[in-house]
Amino acid sequence: MENKSEALNPKQYLNTEKIKTKRYDLEDRTLMFTSRVKQYARKLAKTTIDLEIMNQMFRAAASVGANYIEANDSLGRKDFFMRIRICKKESKETIYWLRLSEPAGGDDAEKASLIQEATELMKIFGSILVKA
Repeated sequence: MENKSEALNPKQYLNTEKIKTKRYDLEDRTLMFTSRVKQYARKLAKTTIDLEIMNQMFRAAASVGANYIEANDSLGRKDFFMRIRICKKESKETIYWLRLSEPAGGDDAEKASLIQEATELMKIFGSILVKA
C-alpha cells in the first residue's frame, strides 16, 4: 500500500494482492460520524441522566471508527473479523443511545440523521462480514 491513510477493502485484505482501486473511505466516514455525534451530544441537556447518555453515546460512536482502523491494521483474519464485529455492535449500541437522547430545542432532524447513518454503518459492517 503506497499511502498509510488508504484503507484496504475486504477483497484487498483477503486476496493480499495489490489491486488498483479507488480510495476506500470508510475510515473517513466513521470519523465524520463520530464528529457529528460529538456536535449532537453538545446539544443535550446537562442533567445527570443526559450526561451519562451523552458519555455512552459518544464512547460507542468513537469505538466504531477506532475499531475499523484497528481492523485495517489487524494481525490476521481472526483479528480482522473480530474488529469488524465490534464495529457492527458499537454501531448498534450508538443507535440505542441516540434513541434515548433528547436534544435541547428538539433537534430531531439531526437525531434521525445520525440514527440513519449508524444504521447504514451497521449494515456495511454486516455486509463485510458476510462477503469476506
